[in-house]
Amino acid sequence: MVRRNPERRRALLDAAIDVLAEEGARGLTFRAVDARAGVPTGTASNYFADRAQLLLQAGAHVHVRLTPTEEFMAQFSEAEPSREQTRAGMHDLLRRIRADRNGYLALLELRLEANRHPGIREELTRTIRDTMEDNVRLHLEGGFPGDRSTVVTLYLAMTGLFLESLTLPDVLGGDDLGALVDRMVDTIVPPN
Repeated sequence: MVRRNPERRRALLDAAIDVLAEEGARGLTFRAVDARAGVPTGTASNYFADRAQLLLQAGAHVHVRLTPTEEFMAQFSEAEPSREQTRAGMHDLLRRIRADRNGYLALLELRLEANRHPGIREELTRTIRDTMEDNVRLHLEGGFPGDRSTVVTLYLAMTGLFLESLTLPDVLGGDDLGALVDRMVDTIVPPN
């Protein structure tokens, strides 16, 4: 039986993300999710058909958690498209990733799990590709400087920054992450 309580489902997905981030994909079990969410044993299995569905829905939920706030998007869309607006967007993204470290680490775990499971790989690829293509479309339609390759290159640079800063922060030493974002934007995004 699949349950429909959206608040409970969200709590279970948040718990799954925390389990993924802290224990890895191998530690993601229904029992671990139930314990993390503080619900009776067997609850998660009432909401998700199997572990693969739990993984896929957790992956989709990570993207929801990492979505910019409505307030930021309203301010962002009202401003003139420019390199500076792109910089503001990248700083906001860095802020969101740092604020939800477990969310991004869970996404990294899902990527590793996708390497072993074709169904998960297909769905996660589709989700991430669609997100990137939405970003490319918004960039181009919004009149921001650069082209598709600008967005893809910036995406790759930012994901590299996230990977290092969240998993092995000592690799970057004392480098200021905000200053690194500024340099990436100045290097990748053409002036207006």
